[in-house]
Amino acid sequence: QVQLVESGGGLVQAGGSLRLSCAASGSSFSRSTMGWYRQPPGNQREFVARITSGGFTNYGDSVKGRFTISRDNAKNTVYLQMNSLKPEDTAVYYCRRITPYEQWGQGTQVTVSS
Repeated sequence: QVQLVESGGGLVQAGGSLRLSCAASGSSFSRSTMGWYRQPPGNQREFVARITSGGFTNYGDSVKGRFTISRDNAKNTVYLQMNSLKPEDTAVYYCRRITPYEQWGQGTQVTVSS
């Protein structure tokens, strides 16, 4: 079964860093556009970052300059490096395969304390 499995979430103080990982099974990873989304408590899921098969990236306004998305096709893994974390970054973070078909991971909790 093709899956996306996130890891790397946890509790961190404001100003700290975390790196999330999303491991994908299946053979189409290198051709996939991958993304990270998040759902803060009591709010809707929102876009965080995206990376295409060619390495093009774009980011949500609230994370530009602080977060970096990257991928390692040899490991079928996409990463989200999160720096200068703020309490408002607290959310469940989800990995998403956007193309060639949609798929979501189960999510990983990130909590930033003030």
